[in-house]
Amino acid sequence: MLEMTPVITAQDTIAFNLKKKIEDHTALIGVIGLGYVGLPLAVEKAKVGFKVLGFDINPEKTAKINAGQNYIRDVRDEDLQELAANKTLSATTDFNRLSECDVIIICVPTPLTATRDPDISYIKASGEEVAKHLHAGQLVTLESTTYPGTTEELILPMLEKTGLKVGKDFFLAFSPERVDPGNKRFTTKNTSKVVGGVTPYCLEIAYTLYAQTIVHVVPVSSPSAAELTKVFENTYRAINIALVNEMMLLCDRMGLDVWEIVEAASTKPFGIHTFYPGPGVGGHCIPIDPFYLTWKAREYDFHTRFIELAGEINAEVTYYVVNKIYRALNDHKKAMKDANILILGVAYKKNIDDVRESPALVIMERLRHEGANISYHDPYVPVIEPHGGSSVYLESTELTPETLATADCVVIITDHSIIDYDMVVEHAQLIVDTRNATKNVKKRREKIYKI
Repeated sequence: MLEMTPVITAQDTIAFNLKKKIEDHTALIGVIGLGYVGLPLAVEKAKVGFKVLGFDINPEKTAKINAGQNYIRDVRDEDLQELAANKTLSATTDFNRLSECDVIIICVPTPLTATRDPDISYIKASGEEVAKHLHAGQLVTLESTTYPGTTEELILPMLEKTGLKVGKDFFLAFSPERVDPGNKRFTTKNTSKVVGGVTPYCLEIAYTLYAQTIVHVVPVSSPSAAELTKVFENTYRAINIALVNEMMLLCDRMGLDVWEIVEAASTKPFGIHTFYPGPGVGGHCIPIDPFYLTWKAREYDFHTRFIELAGEINAEVTYYVVNKIYRALNDHKKAMKDANILILGVAYKKNIDDVRESPALVIMERLRHEGANISYHDPYVPVIEPHGGSSVYLESTELTPETLATADCVVIITDHSIIDYDMVVEHAQLIVDTRNATKNVKKRREKIYKI
């Protein structure tokens, strides 16, 4: 890890003036992309006194922000209302206003294509907009998760086509987002922030920016190092979940309870970090990010076998869950075809409203393909529209004793804390529990099938 030693002096006029604007909180900050990452970041910057201008191609989002209407659970309603009311935070679809900004932060999606290659079209489009309005004295930072090299190989050439020079006229850095939606303990403010600049001046100015709102900023040697740091973090999680998922498949063959094994192993105070089995890997980006690394590694004639195997194992779990439902129904002399199956929880993890990359959508689609009748209940997701693995429109059904009793099988995929699992067990005919959500329910356990 690098030490952050200041190198900018008053003689370096452009850099010195921009850094001072940031330290004085007089810099105007522009945030491109007002979703799960961009809006919380914009709010944190505005709360310490920066004027923040959000940019998004969706006019509904910008209108809501300007009216103080919140749509991100990790942002407090009262914070957004106050910031919008005093015009500290505003939003626009007019990208010409990027020229007004001293700092531009790019927080756009980075999905995969149908062939599992990186889709950097949103980053590219944002970079092109920034280049149109770039002028001396601006800092540009990219926060979107991407493959190592994106900042310097894609964004930098776009910006230098203007004739301005990085580290002299403008400044460029990468600082990956580390948002964990629904986490009450670790927020944008108290989660350490990694940052890498193209030049020493770029690093110092970007470090100064993030240090205004984040408790601990971690400088690294380059944007590529910062880019790889983020991908490694999510790959680490995906691989360890694959390990415990493989253990789950083995326990199923051996007739052992994987949850008992994991809980017992977790009592060791050293040498183990506890991960839990189940469909999905607990995040919308974790299933995607490792593929950014495998794609980039091929450029160096390097094959990330471990990472790709982990992806295969984790993908296999959704098939395993469907097979478990088959077996549970069969044990109760019921067929999958025309079975009424109620899915509990469709968000990608507990206590949030985000369904991106959710394993529930994939499992529901496969069950429907097998002839089952699907309904769902999720207190955070009132509607599922056709996208991300789901081909139909569905509305969340009310969770009542009657709803539970009429389902041939209740499948717990997302273990939201506010669901009454005692009631679920009391009234459901049959339960397939993929999250061990019913572990504390003492009665009628004979109808519960755990993965």
